[in-house]
Amino acid sequence: MGRFRYLFTKLGEFFRQYFFAMDREELPFNRAERNWVNRASEGGDATTPFGSTRDIRPTGSVLFVNCPFPTLHEDAVPVGEITIGPHCELPYKTRSIFNISGMSYGAISRPAVLALSHGARKAGIWLNTGEGALSPYHVYGGADLVFQIGTAKYGVRDERGQFDEKRLREAAALDTVRMFELKLSQGAKPGKGGILPAANVTEEIAQMRRISVGQDSISPNRHPEINNIAELVDFYCRVRDVTGKPIGLKAVIGAYGWLDRLFETLASRLRHLFSETPRSPCDRLAGQCCECGERRRSVLMPGLIW
Repeated sequence: MGRFRYLFTKLGEFFRQYFFAMDREELPFNRAERNWVNRASEGGDATTPFGSTRDIRPTGSVLFVNCPFPTLHEDAVPVGEITIGPHCELPYKTRSIFNISGMSYGAISRPAVLALSHGARKAGIWLNTGEGALSPYHVYGGADLVFQIGTAKYGVRDERGQFDEKRLREAAALDTVRMFELKLSQGAKPGKGGILPAANVTEEIAQMRRISVGQDSISPNRHPEINNIAELVDFYCRVRDVTGKPIGLKAVIGAYGWLDRLFETLASRLRHLFSETPRSPCDRLAGQCCECGERRRSVLMPGLIW
């Protein structure tokens, strides 16, 4: 009977998916979501009926609340354009509300990145590259891109793994790279950092991320050169000055006190710069769930945009 254990373990995946799991139970994508993607990809009916089997009770669920006299279609006003980083050399203008957060090539496949890039262009929204560097497949679709700089500095590092301004300029020279984002930490790996196993470091991945083929690649639990709020703001200014493009911050919101110190430091820098060129080093702030990293929100900081 012991030998059947491995057979039952393998068959269990099949039975759970098709016989026991409810439509909304599986993670990260449940059956209802997969079926919707499949219908849409085949040109089928992608509309959904009123009513939902999705659990809307968890904090952070997106809801569209009712009102007694909703706006008629003919009275609707187009979404207004906003400018991110208006005092950058190359500010970014957009009308998008919902955008695509970071998912690295390597974590998701080539067809997935291509589909997201093409879809983002068609929808007029931006696509975040994730910390795994910029791949050709992000660029092929022609979408507006946010280049994410993680703790390993993938794509903008030298042979020793140090931050490389030359690589940063090369990335910024691409027209499709519209903004940059500094990732401080990740909800899925709190306090420990990450590892890309040697078996996954192919020649293609190594070339994109500027790492060695067939060797483990470590993402530190933080940026080694950033030890406090002042150094964080200095790094922001450095990236923004080199690229001429807006830069944002992504962080896991577990503790809150450091945000007060960050805003105080930014306000102090603004007062100092006001007589010269009124601008803030930080143009965007993105938050991530400290428990699982799945709920993400990218917000503009009105008090910090000049």
